Amino acid sequence: MQKLKISSAELVARAKAKIEEVETEDAISLVNDPGVLFVDIRDIRERQRFGFIPGSFHCPRGMAEFWVDPESPYFKEIFAENRRFIFHCAAGWRSALTVATLNEMGFQAAHLKDGFGDWVKQGGAVETETE
Repeated sequence: MQKLKISSAELVARAKAKIEEVETEDAISLVNDPGVLFVDIRDIRERQRFGFIPGSFHCPRGMAEFWVDPESPYFKEIFAENRRFIFHCAAGWRSALTVATLNEMGFQAAHLKDGFGDWVKQGGAVETETE
């Protein structure tokens, strides 16, 4: 087995040390704020299986850098809006890495510190897709 120079846990810790983290309780109070957009970077199957934050925008983690970049052919206009962007995943690991990268690019965003799992645990509203 190949020995890694740095673990994934260390990468996440380094990312979290340099980004804005939003506590779940604070995030829940922002769910109806039109100036805030929650960006869900989980896999689409996670959204379908576990639900999502009402009004959240789905942006697959692998596309985030391309969707926020106005010079990219994949740019999404929603990321040009004058809003506060709070990214999230299930536990706050993927979103920490994503937001650290986006901040490095010059895109201002925060992330939900403990992810969607804690959102649900603390009673945050959850929406599901209707068939």
